[in-house]
Amino acid sequence: MNALRNKVQLIGHVGQDPEIKSLEGGKKVANITIATNEVYYKENGDKVEQTEWHRVTAWGKTADIIEKYVTKGKEIAIEGKLSHRTYDDKNGEKRYITEVIANEILLLGK
Repeated sequence: MNALRNKVQLIGHVGQDPEIKSLEGGKKVANITIATNEVYYKENGDKVEQTEWHRVTAWGKTADIIEKYVTKGKEIAIEGKLSHRTYDDKNGEKRYITEVIANEILLLGK
């Protein structure tokens, strides 16, 4: 059950080409955004489409896969954990980031 405590699974389309960074020691990190869509109907029959954007960060081999195969518009499935962090920007203001730390990726579609 411990594996279920902080687990996120998303299927969506990549919003822009991945941002890849190589760090000291050869470690890579990939950052992407994924759009997920939900469709529902109001009581009067009107169709409502709602899009949510998710920030995703991947390290190591998962980042390598993203670098090689993922491009803007590609449909992918990711699995990982939810993470929250803060930092101070150049103006000294505190910024908050919520992201999914991906540990698995599945390429979907064509």
